[in-house]
Amino acid sequence: MTALAACGSDDGGGTTSSASVRPSAPATASFTGSAPSALRSLAESAKAAVSAAASSASARASAFEASVSAEAARAGAAAEKELKDVDGRGNATADVSLTGKPRAQTGGLLAVVVNITNRSGDTASYAVRVDFRDPDGKVVETRYVGAEDLAPGERAQPLAVSRRPSEPQLTAEIAKAQRY
Repeated sequence: MTALAACGSDDGGGTTSSASVRPSAPATASFTGSAPSALRSLAESAKAAVSAAASSASARASAFEASVSAEAARAGAAAEKELKDVDGRGNATADVSLTGKPRAQTGGLLAVVVNITNRSGDTASYAVRVDFRDPDGKVVETRYVGAEDLAPGERAQPLAVSRRPSEPQLTAEIAKAQRY
């Protein structure tokens, strides 16, 4: 339906004419859904931006975790190789200690921080074997960590993480520590 509006003229004669426009409702039979509001559109844009940022952050975190895991595996293999021929507990047990991490921060896994401090007067590397024991004292898992080229007085703090279930409770101990 079309509406016609008349415009008035003011020719100085004092007569003005006007018509009122009466809008008609749109034919909604062919519409589906509802027209997006500006606020909803803005919210959808923000949600998409957050999702993209989260995906990007997740990808960066995964790449970082992979590089850390690869470095930890390399350092663990080097430490294991270095400790292979060490008799006894090694020459650096006094330079190494363990500090537990709360299971709430480790996804329920037993994880310990291996505190390595170079107490010698020269740059040195360290190899450490951490044994995880069950309540009967039996070694059920072993992890190797290391630190390379620590300057005198410098400290490193690699993690040793048990992949065993949280039960039975395990305890961690320094089995060997070698400075080389």
